[in-house]
Amino acid sequence: MGFLAWSMARLGWGASDGQRPIQALRFTVLDTELTGLDARRDDIISIGALHMQGPRIELGGAFQALVKPTATLDGRTVVIHGITPTELEAMPGIGAVLASFRDYTADTVLVGHCLSLDLAFLNRDARRLKLGPFRNAAVDTLSLYGWLRRRSLDHPAFALELTAPTLFDLAEAFEISVEAAHSAMGDAYVTAQLFQRFLPWLQQAGVTDLAGLRRVGNPRHQQANLAAQDGHTHF
Repeated sequence: MGFLAWSMARLGWGASDGQRPIQALRFTVLDTELTGLDARRDDIISIGALHMQGPRIELGGAFQALVKPTATLDGRTVVIHGITPTELEAMPGIGAVLASFRDYTADTVLVGHCLSLDLAFLNRDARRLKLGPFRNAAVDTLSLYGWLRRRSLDHPAFALELTAPTLFDLAEAFEISVEAAHSAMGDAYVTAQLFQRFLPWLQQAGVTDLAGLRRVGNPRHQQANLAAQDGHTHF
């Protein structure tokens, strides 16, 4: 294998990696909390993530971090996520947290709900810190839901009359308990359970490897839906 092919495979782009079965893939399921939605002036204030090996959720070794922002916390979002400026005052800046998070995500596929928003902030900060963007393969649970719903599966959760259901809409529809809503770690855990629910349907539909998962779960498929939202669907 040439150096270019080897590099692409390491980044999740190579054909050999794309053919890896879902059961053999390691995932990082993540969520962020933000000061607001504007990537030009708002900041990440919390990252929560956990690993999955194939369909198995790993409850140990989760990643949790609060981040001291440079942006001012908006009172509206404080009411949603419950993180106050006082809590963040002694926390590290995004540089230290992002370096650790990149290590945590190494050689994994990223999974999130409306993931393009999280990636927009993570990659913006990575570029500012001259770390380079995250180049992991990425899968959006909202994209997966939309693809499965178009297949008219026989489950009431796929009959929701919502253009872009929130994480909590889907959690309720799939009977997933939500104990820590609007916290990065709590939302990451709910997302992992939602992804876990989808995997049997995906495999029955012939989505059995990384290439297929990326094709039907592309985060870019949800950018139009995000633009139509009045607020962050998963602060």
